[in-house]
Amino acid sequence: MGDDVMRIATMATGGIGGFLAVKLTKSGHEVAAIARGAHLNAIRENGLTLEGAAGTEKARPWIATDKPQEVGPVDAIIFGVKGDALESAGQECKALLGPNTIVVPFLNGVEASDRLARVLPEHHVANGMAQVSTTISEPGVIRQTGAFQAFTFAERDSRPSERVDALRQAIREAGVQAPDTDDIERDLWWKFVLFSALSGVTAAARCTVGDIRSHPPLAALFRKAVSETLAIAGARGVTLPDDVEADIWSRVEAFPGDGRASTAIDLEHGRPLEIDWVSGAAARIAQEVGVDAPTHATLYALLLPYKNGRG
Repeated sequence: MGDDVMRIATMATGGIGGFLAVKLTKSGHEVAAIARGAHLNAIRENGLTLEGAAGTEKARPWIATDKPQEVGPVDAIIFGVKGDALESAGQECKALLGPNTIVVPFLNGVEASDRLARVLPEHHVANGMAQVSTTISEPGVIRQTGAFQAFTFAERDSRPSERVDALRQAIREAGVQAPDTDDIERDLWWKFVLFSALSGVTAAARCTVGDIRSHPPLAALFRKAVSETLAIAGARGVTLPDDVEADIWSRVEAFPGDGRASTAIDLEHGRPLEIDWVSGAAARIAQEVGVDAPTHATLYALLLPYKNGRG
C-alpha cells in the first residue's frame, strides 16, 4: 500500500457503498465495486454517478465485478448490504481478505458486527454506523437526499487502530465526514433509538415526519418507541447521554417535513423490508433482556405481512 493509496472493496455497491465508491475513487483510491445485474452492467459501461446536494459526480471504479475472487485481497471492505443478505455477502467477502483487511459494516440496527463476526474471522470485523440518505435511483446512479453525510466506525472494542485511522483518513480526504469515536456501541445504539422509532412509525402509519409532528397521538407513539429502545439499551449495559430523548425529538423537529425512513419508502415500492433488524430486533432484544416493548412488537406485527415485499 504505497503513497497512501488504499485498495477498497464496496460490498455491495448500493446506496452507501456506491456513495463511498464515487468519493474514494475520485480522491485516488483503488475501489473494487462488487455489484450485480443491471446495476453492475451500468457501472461497467458508464462508471458510477452520484447525484446529490453538491451536484453530479461521476467516477469509474478500478474494478466492477460480481465475483470477489477476481479482486483478491484488499485493505478495507465497506460492507453495506440489506440485513437479510448479511450472511451470504459475508461469505463472499472471504475472497477479499488479506492478513489485516478491515471489514466495516454499515447496516441498519445494532447486530450487524456480531452477526458478521460469526461468518468471518473476528479480527477482520469492525463496527460502523452510516448517517446518510442514499438510494440506487437507476442502474449505475446513486442519489443522495439532503446534504448530511457521516460515517462513524471503529474496531469492535473501540480501541484505536492503524487500519481504522487509515480508512478514516481516506474517507475524510475524499471530503466526507468520518468522526472519531471512543465508543462505537454507544453511537450505534443512539442511532438505533432514533431509527427504530422513525422506521417503525413512518412505515406502519404510512406517514411522514411532518405527520408525526402535527398529530399528537402519532408523536406520543414515536416517543413511546424511543423510550422502549432506551430501556432496552440500558438493560444491555449501553450508556447513552441523559438528554437523549430531548435530543432525538429536537432532531425530529429539524427534519424535513416530507422525510421518512427507508423502511417506509421500501414499503411504498413493494420491496422487502428490513424489519427483522429494526422493529423486530427491538422487540426480540427486549424479550432477551426482560424489558417490555409493546410498541415495537406492535409496529413489527403491523409490518410483518409486507416483510418479503409486495412488488
